[in-house]
Amino acid sequence: MRKLSQRYAYTSIQLHESIGRKIGLIGTDHKYLGFLIQKGQMTAGELAVLTGLSTGAVTGLIDRFESKKLVKRQSDKTDRRKIIIIPNIEKITKLITPVYKDFQDSTDELFSSFSISELNILGKYFESALEIMDREIENVNKK
Repeated sequence: MRKLSQRYAYTSIQLHESIGRKIGLIGTDHKYLGFLIQKGQMTAGELAVLTGLSTGAVTGLIDRFESKKLVKRQSDKTDRRKIIIIPNIEKITKLITPVYKDFQDSTDELFSSFSISELNILGKYFESALEIMDREIENVNKK
């Protein structure tokens, strides 16, 4: 089971690398767009904490997104030292949706092939696995 789980993780990385290249982004940059879509505007520092990237890496990430007009920088009105990153949700969605559509449709089809009981088991697995990963992220970051 562990080998299958590892294979799933590695294949997921390959998939997201391929998608990133297809839409003109390096590596898994497009996955970081997901944080901005889910959470909305945030400071560069908040994005660094959320992603685990260094502030320098986040600056480069934002530069790449801004050059494609996927985000814009805006000075914080209360603290001019802070920069707010504002995602262009419409543009991000237009860029990513066509590349993900077939994958999402196939995933939906796969889920529909399971019974409610089987889906509950899968849900329990993913919830528990996420808790384990969140704890491990926290532990690794403390070291």
